[in-house]
Amino acid sequence: MKAIIKQVDGITFIGKADSNHWISIDGPENFQGSNAGCRPKEMMLIALGGCTGSDVVSILSKKRISLDHLEIRLDGDVVDEHPKVFSKIHIEYLFYGNDLTKKDLERAIDLSQNKYCPISAMLQKSCEITYSYEIISSKN
Repeated sequence: MKAIIKQVDGITFIGKADSNHWISIDGPENFQGSNAGCRPKEMMLIALGGCTGSDVVSILSKKRISLDHLEIRLDGDVVDEHPKVFSKIHIEYLFYGNDLTKKDLERAIDLSQNKYCPISAMLQKSCEITYSYEIISSKN
């Protein structure tokens, strides 16, 4: 995998990798940014959520478990000193659907967190990752 990052102005950058989709990366205006894109640490949380979400949906789909919708909320605690790394990340999965079982959802989350998601595997080496989930019945 390869990526390229190009400076636009100050600490405003654009970048793309093998998928060839450009994204903007930026910082606040009081730090030479123009507030025109996600912060790099924000992108790490988004990457983690997207990675585990893709795994969970794929695993449930392969088991023929009907899921109406999945929402993932992430909360990252950051240390006060530089480098201001994540010390803990909590992932909350909100499963929308009917006839969803705890056993199936827990298995899908476990497989994602401990086998398939490379973002989780990398981040777990430097910070604690916890998760919870909630089942929300879809209205008929």
